[in-house]
Amino acid sequence: MTLEEKMTVPKALLAICMEMKMQKPDLKCKKIMDERFGKDSIIALATVSDGLPCVRNVDGFYENGAFYVITHALSGKMQQIRENPNVAIAGDWFTGRGRGENLGYFAKEENSDIAEKLKKAFAAWIDNGHNDFSDENTCILRVRLTEGVLFSHGTRYEIDFT
Repeated sequence: MTLEEKMTVPKALLAICMEMKMQKPDLKCKKIMDERFGKDSIIALATVSDGLPCVRNVDGFYENGAFYVITHALSGKMQQIRENPNVAIAGDWFTGRGRGENLGYFAKEENSDIAEKLKKAFAAWIDNGHNDFSDENTCILRVRLTEGVLFSHGTRYEIDFT
């Protein structure tokens, strides 16, 4: 096989990949995301520290293009997000990128709607002593997704969440 013949397949694949465009989530995609992640879901959350990836599993809850996590404002992940808000997540045949942001103290008035949803989603463990809701550093991390890839029953969904 000549070099030109060897390059034909990669060029063809590249052309196909270049033509694939991310799409806004349709109703079917939204339904899949809600069913999989609109409850207590273990997801991998990746941040960056000193140019190196740092990945950990967290309990997340998905709603309207964002994942929510209860955490501590002084944790390593939150320090890394303060320095570089670009994050990635993965779980249950979904990978995505987005921006992490600290919504502040779990119990502050502005967080009451999402806090109630998190209490319900995380009811099995939320009061097991791991969280100190009297500590104002107990906060809500929101990962606002910008893009993602979702697989379901042989279908690949490339999603533009912006």
